[in-house]
Amino acid sequence: MTTVRNMTSNRSGNEVANQFIIETGDETIFQSYRTTIAKYTPKGLVFDTGAMDYSVTTSKYLRQFTNMNKAEWVAGIKDGTITVEDLN
Repeated sequence: MTTVRNMTSNRSGNEVANQFIIETGDETIFQSYRTTIAKYTPKGLVFDTGAMDYSVTTSKYLRQFTNMNKAEWVAGIKDGTITVEDLN
């Protein structure tokens, strides 16, 4: 069963409009508006090809989703622990 929920603000605890976590059973997906930004799959973390070029707000919630910062993303992509694919 697929479930969709709004992300919540770490600061206020309130739901955030247009920032979603989608759970499909084997994947957990971060979607901003209608764009898939990243997902966790059984094989690991996958970023959309433009994931690091999105808005400040989308990047903020991507950091929250991954619990990582941009330097860690770059290192993960470089060492192959994060894959990059066209998710849209």
